[in-house]
Amino acid sequence: MALTPMRDLLHAARAHRYAVGYFEAWDQYSFEAVLGAAEESRSPVILGFGGVMMDQEWFSGGGLRGLAALGRALAETATVPVALLLNEVASLRHIEDGLRWGFNAVMLDTCHLPLDQNIAATRRVVALAHAAGADVEGELDVLPDASGTMGQPGDGGLTDPEQAARYVAETQVDALSIAIGNVHVLTDGKAQIDLAHLALLHERVPAASDAASDSVPFVLHGGTGFPEAAIPQAIELGVAKFNVGTILKQRFLEGVRDALAALPDRPNVQRVVGSRTSQDVLATGRARMQAEVLSRMAQYGCMGRG
Repeated sequence: MALTPMRDLLHAARAHRYAVGYFEAWDQYSFEAVLGAAEESRSPVILGFGGVMMDQEWFSGGGLRGLAALGRALAETATVPVALLLNEVASLRHIEDGLRWGFNAVMLDTCHLPLDQNIAATRRVVALAHAAGADVEGELDVLPDASGTMGQPGDGGLTDPEQAARYVAETQVDALSIAIGNVHVLTDGKAQIDLAHLALLHERVPAASDAASDSVPFVLHGGTGFPEAAIPQAIELGVAKFNVGTILKQRFLEGVRDALAALPDRPNVQRVVGSRTSQDVLATGRARMQAEVLSRMAQYGCMGRG
């Protein structure tokens, strides 16, 4: 099945009052977990992986190309609508490579830039992506980061509505990542979400183009720690995409640990490593991750929408 434009997935979600999940993967097992959940629940989904959390020498030296080929090959087997996103990469070269190797949505990490520089960098990404028939997610703000790996704990604030309106108008991005209290890499507790501020953004930020009848779809990173009770109102106020990563790696690791703990002293290595059977320790991790993705899809209301 051909890839579906991310903008189509997000505008359909807006029109029918649900959200689509971007569930971050890092290898074939994790890609299979996301796609397996989408197929099981008949949900539209955004596959992909992020660049900033990976070793940059490995990523630039062949990792990006290899994962792109894997993600594209698996996405094309889907019987539900799938977009393929290259999420938060560090350089324009990564964007160019990602477009060349088959992504139909891209995102450059620009949150650390002053507004004028951010707009200029994002405009370059939009020009490249739209010429290739791909969509662009933009961002304005550094999110608070519970791990310190993508910022410092407590960094970041709320997205300024006037800046967001200018950014969308001048860049023509297809989706906008916003900050309303959401937190990257939150492993304990829930973020404190400011839905009143989201309402201000929804009122002020226009569509990216005159052809679109509604405001630009909003994206919330930090989906792991986003409170479930706030999801319905967030969707009503323009959120069409949640990014989820940390909890998926947690569930995957829990599954692998449990599988390893259950092994005999002298296991059959051909069965427990790479066999793709129930004895495969990585398959146990994949199953735990797939269950978490299904749970999130239920929260976002996208089950049966594919």
